[in-house]
Amino acid sequence: MLFNTLLAAYSDTVTNADGDVEGFVYSDVWTSYAKDGLSAVFLWSAVALAVILLAVGIFVYFKNRDRMKNFITVAVALGVGFAVAVTCAMLALEFMEMVEEGVVFDLVLYPTVVLGACVVLGAAAVYICSLFGKNPFKIAAICALSVVGAALVALLVCLGVYLATGQGEHNNGVTIDLTENVLLYVSAAVLVGGLFFIAFFFGRKDKKGFDSKSIAYAAICIAMSFALSYLAPIKLPQGGSVTIASLLPLMVYSYMFGVKKGIFAGFIYGLLQAVQDPWIIHPAQFLLDYPIAFAFIGAAGLFANVKKLDKFPQLQFGLGAILAGTLRYLSHVLSGVFAFSEYAFHWTTGEAMNPWLYSLGYNSFVFADVAIVIVVGVLVFSSRAFVKAARKYRRGDDAESA
Repeated sequence: MLFNTLLAAYSDTVTNADGDVEGFVYSDVWTSYAKDGLSAVFLWSAVALAVILLAVGIFVYFKNRDRMKNFITVAVALGVGFAVAVTCAMLALEFMEMVEEGVVFDLVLYPTVVLGACVVLGAAAVYICSLFGKNPFKIAAICALSVVGAALVALLVCLGVYLATGQGEHNNGVTIDLTENVLLYVSAAVLVGGLFFIAFFFGRKDKKGFDSKSIAYAAICIAMSFALSYLAPIKLPQGGSVTIASLLPLMVYSYMFGVKKGIFAGFIYGLLQAVQDPWIIHPAQFLLDYPIAFAFIGAAGLFANVKKLDKFPQLQFGLGAILAGTLRYLSHVLSGVFAFSEYAFHWTTGEAMNPWLYSLGYNSFVFADVAIVIVVGVLVFSSRAFVKAARKYRRGDDAESA
């Protein structure tokens, strides 16, 4: 193990009574500290960047409106570049922590190198194209898509090795019996069927196929949602968190391009979430808590084409967000009941609880997360210019001018 050998060269080890090495002190201190520290840095950096861009935008608007288009172009490039940097930095730390814990061994070294190269090249490309390029938005989208692709390859490698060890249940102190095992797979299959029904029944009028714009926007929205997901003031012990409107870009994407493409983007985002804060003990539980749960975010665009609500775009978005959040909640609840029933204890007394009641209560954080998205989304959809542009993309007329 070349990487572990190099790591041992500058890390102290912990040994048990038999003299066997149990782990690195490095893994218990540095990576955790770096993740917490960088999360705080990225949070305040995002706030500072938003304030600065807002102030400069107001100044440019009143001083010289003719330059607003150039300012918006630069602002978008900076925002995407920041999202790419956050994504790569935090993913690299997650992979490092998995290596240190001995879960995925040296195979994680290569994805980490790829992600490191992406953040350097992506940031450089975004900066250069913002200064000289004719279409910085397109270049920024390509950079973001490259990061997403690299992250997915890394995820599949890591997850494949981890599940092959068969230690998921053992490492988390959980035993899934035959009945629970069957119900996990049945639940995953039923919800996948629900996804296909939503995509092909409610999305039958959506524009078919992915064009360059829909792919570019998907990459940017996934990267931005993933970066925002690290701004989580509330984190739960067995996974899950309340974030600062991290799902807003994905929901807006579904509103603009339809539920089919929204479900696909959510599916990709769910795979990335499995890298960010993995809590995986079973293949079907992985599907329920990550790709399936977040694929349902694509349902947020389901009400976008309801003509009777055209005068109330905030209501269109809000209803879609509630539906998407509820379906995501259902997926998490089924995972909690059949995979984490042994964790069903009362938080204060320590007494055993009904797994259904425990899972329903534990996963209620989803609604707090969605509530924040709805508040911010209503403000965004109060802009007539934004709604007009979003609907042009959705309905396919004069999309270029949007």
